Amino acid sequence: MDRPPALLLLLALGLCCPGIHGQSLGIKVRSPSDITQLRVGQRLELECQTDKDNGAFWIRQDKSGTLHFIVFISSMSQATFSSDQRISPERFEASKDNTIYRLVVKSFTPQDEGTYFCTMAVMRKMFFSPGQSAFLPVTTTVAPTTCGPTPKRGVTEGRNLKTPDPERRMQEEWNFFCHIFIWVPLAGACLLLLIALVITIVLCRRTRRRRCRCKR
Repeated sequence: MDRPPALLLLLALGLCCPGIHGQSLGIKVRSPSDITQLRVGQRLELECQTDKDNGAFWIRQDKSGTLHFIVFISSMSQATFSSDQRISPERFEASKDNTIYRLVVKSFTPQDEGTYFCTMAVMRKMFFSPGQSAFLPVTTTVAPTTCGPTPKRGVTEGRNLKTPDPERRMQEEWNFFCHIFIWVPLAGACLLLLIALVITIVLCRRTRRRRCRCKR
């Protein structure tokens, strides 16, 4: 895979020059406060400040750990971008203000995600700034809700019969009491009438027998 010359130079310096690891030049980086809430199309501005005026590189480390050279800003404020077509002045801005080196992503996209570093070569030593992580928020997908088994009609009706509505139950109790007060006296009256009828029939038969005996 082809590598940009500036990136090869940067890696060569990192491998050959002593003291690249664990060195500190007092490089300070500044990022926007909402860098953890980036959105697609948002403008991202990063700053790198140091007390040396030797020029600075901006590189990006993607999720797989691969380094991508973006731009070199010289001490004369000249910006040299990578030959990669995806990295161009149309998508990035690079500028210098005294000892502050700025990198601007004009419109942030998923391919711009990664950790950004500002590096400087001073006295045959490479110095790396703290990494600035720039990632889009992870979107969580809501799992589709699965409907439970539909209860059978017979089971539902059985439950309803076992647990009737309180108002309905009270109404049924009132109806039951009303039926008692109406039908019990009525049944008693019918029974008395039946007894009276039986007594009347018995008396009538005895009277007829007596009359028949007297005529003889």
